[in-house]
Amino acid sequence: MTSDRSTSRARADLPGPRGPATPYRMTVTTALPHADAVALADQRLGAWLKQEGCEEPPPPAPVPAHPDRARSAPAGHLDPAAPAGHLTVPAGRNARPAPTDPVGRVPAVADVPAERLRLGGRVLLDRDGGPLRGRAGRYDRRRLRTPAPHGTHQLTLTIATGVDGPTWVRLEAETHTTGSGVRTPCRVPVPELACVLLPLLDAADGPAAVQLAPRVLTAGEVDGLIDELCDPERRLPTVVASVPADRGIDEWVAEVVRPLCGQLPGLATAYVLDPGARTEFNVALEYHSVYGGAVRTYLPEVDPASRHDGARHPVLARRRIEEDLRRAAGLLAREPRRIAAEQPLPPPLAAVPVLRVAPVVPRAGTGPDAAAAAAEFAVLAHEEQQDRAEEQARADELQRVRHSLRRERRGGAQVRALAGRLCGGSGGVSAAAGRAKRLPGGPGSAGIPGTFTELMSRIDEFPLLTFTGDQKSALALDEIQCPGAGWARLTWDGLTALQEYAEAAVRGQAGGDFKQWCEHTPAGCHRFPPRKAVRGESRTVFSHTKWKRERMLPVPECVDVSRRAFMGAHLRIGGGRTAPRLHYLDDCSGSGRIYVGYIGLHLTNTRTN
Repeated sequence: MTSDRSTSRARADLPGPRGPATPYRMTVTTALPHADAVALADQRLGAWLKQEGCEEPPPPAPVPAHPDRARSAPAGHLDPAAPAGHLTVPAGRNARPAPTDPVGRVPAVADVPAERLRLGGRVLLDRDGGPLRGRAGRYDRRRLRTPAPHGTHQLTLTIATGVDGPTWVRLEAETHTTGSGVRTPCRVPVPELACVLLPLLDAADGPAAVQLAPRVLTAGEVDGLIDELCDPERRLPTVVASVPADRGIDEWVAEVVRPLCGQLPGLATAYVLDPGARTEFNVALEYHSVYGGAVRTYLPEVDPASRHDGARHPVLARRRIEEDLRRAAGLLAREPRRIAAEQPLPPPLAAVPVLRVAPVVPRAGTGPDAAAAAAEFAVLAHEEQQDRAEEQARADELQRVRHSLRRERRGGAQVRALAGRLCGGSGGVSAAAGRAKRLPGGPGSAGIPGTFTELMSRIDEFPLLTFTGDQKSALALDEIQCPGAGWARLTWDGLTALQEYAEAAVRGQAGGDFKQWCEHTPAGCHRFPPRKAVRGESRTVFSHTKWKRERMLPVPECVDVSRRAFMGAHLRIGGGRTAPRLHYLDDCSGSGRIYVGYIGLHLTNTRTN
């Protein structure tokens, strides 16, 4: 939750990229019954509003039970005695009869608008609830909007429960700016409400408790941690920190680990291994070890027996942590934020309908003015219904995309691990590994990277490409790219196409340079847009001493004795004339390789000055 006091620091002149901040999304479970979880959330929400100087919202008015229904059944269950076409839910908070499919008797969404309250003239609260869309169960939702510099803060809390299983709690915080040119923080901070609710709800992620602060583990607790890492029900990343030999554990946890994990509440679980636990852990997970003060993020579905799976789980070295603790905390939170955005919603939350806010009903009256007002209201109601249907369709499509991404990553990781084991056993590239290169994810088949951090950790998956540049320029793109820009994905597409071109070029079957390859890509090969493949720089750039020097990039001595070569050929990453670039040298006819000397922001030219 945010407040005017905490957001007053988010000024419009903040350094950094222009555009919206990355939202915060928390999805956890609680063992509390649905009604208790909703009551607890309302209590904390009311307390915060009172603290901020607003009146507490009144409790939602109970909806009368259906007149034809004499008794009630457990929430979300069909009552055989109820009239056809209705779902029985307990009378009380947000209890509503919901129409169902008369053939399949599947509960549909009750068309009940949200209750809207304006509190204190600066806080707007929407709340609604009812049966889940297309399935048995129920939900309650609260949406709070508060003013912010050049925009609005929006906080959405959704609690949903199916027939079986736990109660799901999802908290989303985002900032809506009034214009794309406003400078904002790069990410929405962890809401205060998340820090308050997590311990009260006894929040969990599958087998793991989701706590506010990292927990120190001893050697006897390592087996439980390994079981947690390998549990298929785990949705959140698990962050494991080691302690350097020259620092005491209490000192290291207080001064380094706690501040480092300050952006993780609700997004990941965090642990610290004491010296005995570190030894036990690294012996048990030889391919996924962590030591020397480093911190490792273990993504869902760890395969402890796979050396290649270890490359999936990023490591933050002690050196980078101590260089800039604040920046390291942002880097550590990057993967949990990405997973929170891409992870498919569990069925109860996915079945929650989009929020409907009904148009204001005109006052009753007579005469031409009343008739005109009624006609205008009918038009507004129809437009609102269409907008809601379109928004629901977009929400459903986003859920399908999330499922597709998850299947792609899961399938790619499995094939990658299998290919690695086959390669390790035979000492060469097997036919199975060769086929794995043609999967949608690219050469490593672990899915298309969503960040440059992941891309640079996997760039060695291209056997005929050699990266000779400085990784910092590529990693910096993660800090400045706009949400949805897809720069890392487009870069991966370009590297995949370069690899396939190099494979053909060393055999003398490319039929020209890479530009021609893109224009006439053979069937079955990865296509890269020809307009984004540029053969060389302009004469102006080549003749400008400083600009040319920027493009003199590292190469091995076998290519040039000076260990530098001009790399004018490049790929355009993203749209626009000043978008990022990938510069390379095609030496397939010499050393049989392509050298990538630079991935980063557009180098200096007439348009960037």
